[in-house]
Amino acid sequence: MYQHVLVAFGGVSPEHEVSVITAVQAASALKDSGLSLTPLYVSKSGRFLTGPQLLELESYKDLKTLEQQAVPCAFQTDALGRTVLSETRKGGLFSKPKVWPVDVVLVAFHGSEGENGAFQGLCEQYNLPYTGSGVMASSVGMDKRAAKVHAAACGVPVVEGLDFTEAEWAAGSEALLEKILALDTTVVVKPLRLGSSIGVEVVSGRDAIVRAVETGFRYDAHLLIEKAVRPLREVNCSVLGNAADAQASVCEQPKGSAELLSFQDKYMGDSGKGMASASRIIPAPIPEALTEAIQQASLRLFRELDASGVARFDFLVNDETGQFYFNEINTIPGSFSFYLWDKTGISFPQLMKKLLDIAVARHREKNGRVRSYETNLLSTKAVKGIKGLKGKG
Repeated sequence: MYQHVLVAFGGVSPEHEVSVITAVQAASALKDSGLSLTPLYVSKSGRFLTGPQLLELESYKDLKTLEQQAVPCAFQTDALGRTVLSETRKGGLFSKPKVWPVDVVLVAFHGSEGENGAFQGLCEQYNLPYTGSGVMASSVGMDKRAAKVHAAACGVPVVEGLDFTEAEWAAGSEALLEKILALDTTVVVKPLRLGSSIGVEVVSGRDAIVRAVETGFRYDAHLLIEKAVRPLREVNCSVLGNAADAQASVCEQPKGSAELLSFQDKYMGDSGKGMASASRIIPAPIPEALTEAIQQASLRLFRELDASGVARFDFLVNDETGQFYFNEINTIPGSFSFYLWDKTGISFPQLMKKLLDIAVARHREKNGRVRSYETNLLSTKAVKGIKGLKGKG
């Protein structure tokens, strides 16, 4: 069993504030669970900090003061070989740094280094169980092009588009612009590795496309341009479980003020509630056959990507033809998509407990495998010496 839960959030990401909201929501959902919750807040500059005030949303009104009062920390291995969170600031001559035990990590990052597999890799390095998808699925999920390639490979439709880097745009913007204009009169410009609709624009015409591309490069050095789906209906579906045992939630139709749901639509409607404050229709008002098709596509992608925990799959639907297209996967969805699971019969506290249980079970299964291989290779090489190794393949 587990008792000590480390809630990891924040990060060097444009979605930093969204991550804070999700983490505070999750901690609130677990307050009556009997579990011990320790925050691990990664500041916008990348500092690891802890302290009870970091799980209180009011504390973030003054970030400078908050960071000054919080405790600098880092992962360390104790004398028994266990990974702990340890205070890193210097105390008195005879004082010992405070340590916090870690049984499982609740990962609540959004975007960039927290959701793209980097932090997951750190947990793997320290052999810590953690919620959500592993390194590979997290990395692919953050890269919209890679996710589309996987979707198309397993038979899920994707929108026609093209991608290019900032260097490629600088070297041949006119040629790329002609390719973009050949897609459609209206296109969607997206940074390749961001979420929360940051940097995403629906534009028409040469000048607007150039402006959107230049804006997109402020957030990412690689952009994805897609043909706009019109008339558009967005439909999302969440999946919970692991590759061997997963279930799909009800579908939702997000409602925004623009053709595509913006960051403001998702998070600024009711400060403090994250994705839970966005306007949506649950269940989505679409035919039953389309609902089932989207749920099955979501389950297929979840398994193909070897995702874990909870993820949300976003689809674009042509409202005239009923054709749907995979848009993106969120391996750590805003507010953990609890509003979808609540409609499926799983409360927010139950959802959080399931995520922790899945993480611990996956970790236990991994550690049951052979993780090292006994060999005398190094001792044999040592006998020959370093000179004997030169020129050897």
